Amino acid sequence: MGQYLPIVAMIVLAGLFAALSFVASSLLQPRRPNPIKVSPYECGIVDQTEPPERFPVRFFLIAMIFIVFDIEIIFFYPFTMVVDQLGGYGLAAIGIFAVAVFESFLYLVRNGALEWGPVVRARRTQLRSQVDRTSASTIRRVGSEGRPVSTEVAA
Repeated sequence: MGQYLPIVAMIVLAGLFAALSFVASSLLQPRRPNPIKVSPYECGIVDQTEPPERFPVRFFLIAMIFIVFDIEIIFFYPFTMVVDQLGGYGLAAIGIFAVAVFESFLYLVRNGALEWGPVVRARRTQLRSQVDRTSASTIRRVGSEGRPVSTEVAA
């Protein structure tokens, strides 16, 4: 029974800390709420519209991308600790794993998981009928918003 005494003591201390935190919060909080103090705050912008009923699916796709990369990091760390013992087989296994994760990331990007604007879909017949389309007019440059447009081609 004596071996569990430290665990019981930590549980009691955690409960006391939580209770004292609630008591201190109720004693120290301001008593004069006004509409500005009780309003929700986000980036200093007062929201003028009602919040949407549901999160868009793209929000969950972004969350899944982060989870996939977190899992990849969790698998890479033990690999780095035993890389000398695994040899070529371990390197091939982690390479296949990294390629599969990167391929899934490319699939999500290609399907618009990182695009937050309105979805614009063009039909194939419309694409073929536009003769003025070039790679310069159709390729979207990532990160070029707000930057001066350069017509130089990188060598």
